[in-house]
This record gives sequence, structure tokens and C-alpha cells, in this order.
Amino acid sequence: MRIPGASVVVAGGIVAYQTELKHTLLGVDPALLAAHGPVDPEVARQMAAGARRRLTLGGRGADIGVATTGVAGPDPQGDRQPGTVYLGLSIGTESSAVLLTLTGDRAAIRAKTVRAAVEAVRGLIATLPTE
Repeated sequence: MRIPGASVVVAGGIVAYQTELKHTLLGVDPALLAAHGPVDPEVARQMAAGARRRLTLGGRGADIGVATTGVAGPDPQGDRQPGTVYLGLSIGTESSAVLLTLTGDRAAIRAKTVRAAVEAVRGLIATLPTE
């Protein structure tokens, strides 16, 4: 990470490009993956919840899970066009997914996805009670 001290708030991450790893590392239902493929809102929700479970420190799961699954391009994936991305978010007992329909080349789509994920996490943090 570029920001000093980020490890105080970011426990870690899991990169699971391959569909099988979405199941084995993040616990996404294999029947869901078989039926809908990896670019799906429920897959994004399950990935975010799985990240929270897997990134456990001191017996406590992560407070917020964020996941992305999509098509950066240049080619479509199945019936999904480049720029189709689902952002999964998980906090407490709730998980949600947001459809992003992005434009640009592969690098632009990836950068826009990261910006959207950071903004979504910022929004979740704003909803947390202050101590």
C-alpha cells in the first residue's frame, strides 16, 4: 500500500481471478458459479462475505468485506461485456452488490473499479456508529 500506516485498518486481501478460487478461497457456492458464472451480483456478495470470514485476526473477522468481479476487457466474458463489474460489500450480517457499467480500456475499467470500491467502503464506514 502507498499510505503509511494503512495496515492498521486494512488487514489484507485475497486475489481470486480464477472461478475455482472464488469457491475454494472465498466460499462462493459452486452451483451458483456453474449456473451464472463468476460475473454475477450474488457471486460478488458471497465473495465479500467470504473475504470477511477468511481475513480473521485474533479470532475476529474483518468488519467490512469488499469484492469485485467483472470483465475488464478487451473481450467479453460469456454474455458480459467489458466494463460490466459487480462490487460486493459485506458488513455485519448484510451483504449487497452494486452493478458498475464502466467505459474505457482495460486499465481505465480497473482504475474506475478501484475508485468505486474505495468510495463504497468510505460510505459504509460513514454508517458505522462512532465510539
